[in-house]
Amino acid sequence: MQIRKTYRGESEVFTEALNDILFILLMFFLIVSTLANPNVIKLSQPKSAGDTKAKQNIVVSIDANRQYYVGTTPIAFDSLKSMLAPALQKEKTDIPTVVINADKTVDIDAVVAVMRVSKELGARTVLSVEKQ
Repeated sequence: MQIRKTYRGESEVFTEALNDILFILLMFFLIVSTLANPNVIKLSQPKSAGDTKAKQNIVVSIDANRQYYVGTTPIAFDSLKSMLAPALQKEKTDIPTVVINADKTVDIDAVVAVMRVSKELGARTVLSVEKQ
């Protein structure tokens, strides 16, 4: 009786489509990462050692030219209260939060003026800063 050993070929993994799949995933994550925070206005913020975590309900930005933004919409300071009031009414939290994102070259008077308007509307204010 002759028992022959059968020759089995070496197994091989099919990887031709792997490059295409990785390229598509890379493009997907690059596109999604650019859309992650659309409410970004380029500012040079003051630095601080402390860090306060607050849910960013409404973001008011003040750039170096003292131009005010609610989100990414440019507005005049006179219309800030009328823009914030409906946005604060929509919030589901007990005390809504207004995050002030000011350039470090802006006078403190502009920041305090936004704080006063927020306080009149019953909102809490948080100043956004960079960590040291």
